[in-house]
Amino acid sequence: MTEIGSSVVAETCAQCGKTLSTGDRVASGDKVFCGSCYASLRAELEHAVGSMSTDIPWAKAAAGAVLGGAAGALAWWGFTVITHVALGLIAVAIGFLTGQGVVRFSGGKRSAGLQGLSVAVAVLSFFFATYLVNMTLINKMLAEKGTPGHVPFPPTSPDMFLRVISAGFGVMDLVFLAIAIYEAWKIPRPVKLPRAPA
Repeated sequence: MTEIGSSVVAETCAQCGKTLSTGDRVASGDKVFCGSCYASLRAELEHAVGSMSTDIPWAKAAAGAVLGGAAGALAWWGFTVITHVALGLIAVAIGFLTGQGVVRFSGGKRSAGLQGLSVAVAVLSFFFATYLVNMTLINKMLAEKGTPGHVPFPPTSPDMFLRVISAGFGVMDLVFLAIAIYEAWKIPRPVKLPRAPA
């Protein structure tokens, strides 16, 4: 019951319009439902949330992850090519775009497995981008000094790849990598419903 001035207005269920009694009243957010309507709506919502983690099109999700990671890596590298500055903050876009790619290409699916896929691709994309950025800056420096030779793409060996990505790698790079990983993990995480009122 809601009191308005001196009159009392009976509460009704936001779904079916039934007048609510004290024992048959469930508040959810800013709405109030009868017990049966709340149970029915809750079951539908649980089913919808559960379906987000089933029948995952893994090939599409992987394609979305790779495309998102590549877009983020190319954005960071492109900025470096244009400005000759390795702004690591742009690397955060790698995690965001990878996570978005996974969710969008999988049709809105979310699961722990998709989180793992997203994080793995984001990390690989981050180091791929780091190689491109460092390669660009090193080659620019060699050209300015008139030193013969250049850092090739693709790298000719795993050792070369590791040496190039480790050049100038510091604490802030770890911070940007951690943020990229968090973004890649956060976006495809499963939805958790709040606990039902007692």
